[in-house]
Amino acid sequence: MGSDLKVRSFEEVSSHDKIKDCWLIINGKVYDVTPFMDDHPGGDEVLLSATGKDATNDFEDVGHSDSAREMMDKYYIGEVDMSTIPLKHAYVPPTQAPYNPDKTSEFVIKILQFLVPLLILGLAFAVRHYAKEK
Repeated sequence: MGSDLKVRSFEEVSSHDKIKDCWLIINGKVYDVTPFMDDHPGGDEVLLSATGKDATNDFEDVGHSDSAREMMDKYYIGEVDMSTIPLKHAYVPPTQAPYNPDKTSEFVIKILQFLVPLLILGLAFAVRHYAKEK
């Protein structure tokens, strides 16, 4: 990977956010941690959650050992162009199911499922009461 060293844009690094293709930005340097995904003590989810952003704070907050910091050298693939890193990470709202206007019919069906048996029961009592009088 040493021959592949170059300055990369934030967008390019952010596109590598899968288990089989995972790049991280730590202290302005880009690391291809794909081969390390299975071996990471915190699991691959930790690495994946650090993609698409500057992961320096995530890395430093954990308090990695000196040997972990030395291990990073073999995954180093270049620098990130700091001018391409957004100042704030754009908020992407979670995707929601489209509005279903037929929800009211579901409500009506539930009400009818409750009311129809009550009406039948009430009718049965009325018929029984009427039959007893005669």
